[in-house]
Amino acid sequence: MHNYISLLKDVLTSGLDRQDRTGIGSRFISGATLKWNLSDGFPMVTTRKVSFRIAFEETMFFLRGETNTKKLEDKNINIWKGNTTRQFLDNRGLSHLPEGSIGTGYSHAWRNFGGDLDKNNGIDQIKDLINGLKSDPNGRRHIVTAWNPTQNSGTPLPPCHIMHMYSVHGDRLNSCFVMRSNDLYLGLPTNIMGYAFLNFAFSKLLGLQPGELTYFGWDAHLYKNQFEAASQQITRTPRRLPSLLFKKDFSTLEELLCLNYEDLEIINYDPHPPLPKVEMAV
Repeated sequence: MHNYISLLKDVLTSGLDRQDRTGIGSRFISGATLKWNLSDGFPMVTTRKVSFRIAFEETMFFLRGETNTKKLEDKNINIWKGNTTRQFLDNRGLSHLPEGSIGTGYSHAWRNFGGDLDKNNGIDQIKDLINGLKSDPNGRRHIVTAWNPTQNSGTPLPPCHIMHMYSVHGDRLNSCFVMRSNDLYLGLPTNIMGYAFLNFAFSKLLGLQPGELTYFGWDAHLYKNQFEAASQQITRTPRRLPSLLFKKDFSTLEELLCLNYEDLEIINYDPHPPLPKVEMAV
């Protein structure tokens, strides 16, 4: 994860300052790219402790097409809580959504793109992705998009990670994720783990090996309340990557969707001590 530390350094030393919708202010660069060879290990930040459980549960929430984040809160995962309160939803003109709902956001777009919230009458992009990778592994159209201009007004936060794409090279599955806007300190480590998990899971489902994971970030930023912690983090040397182990077998999308956190294990994760706590910008 040396490349992640280099990106933090780049933003801190060369980024541009500006005000933003949160009122905190941020420093950003445009057009960041990172790449990991997944055969080297599971890409987790080691210069501070990060939670794979959060990344797993949020990614599975999206994969299952769920939109009620109270299900995440029941698992003590509160990353969506600030953006789905009654007040936040009402301020976004979404008074018709129940508290905790992400509306037409990620989950809905992945599994019911363009459809109604209360009906499965849209496009199931995940099912189409798996079928496409099976039937046409050499294809260049294996894409899932969360960005839907006709429905972005129906979610409290228009998607930040707007697209993920896949390609098969020999016996390996390569993938990438594209972010229009990215909180590098709190958000990106979770995004990396989430999309790395998808690569590992889809590879297992398809009988392939994990290949490369690539990140494209258009607006890559640090919030001002993260500067101190990020400045400490970049002085630390990344440690060896851990491994991801599936303890439960699966060979279909339906079986993948039944995975629980206890069905996986992160092996040999050895992070540096905690850094000062940073509150998420809302």
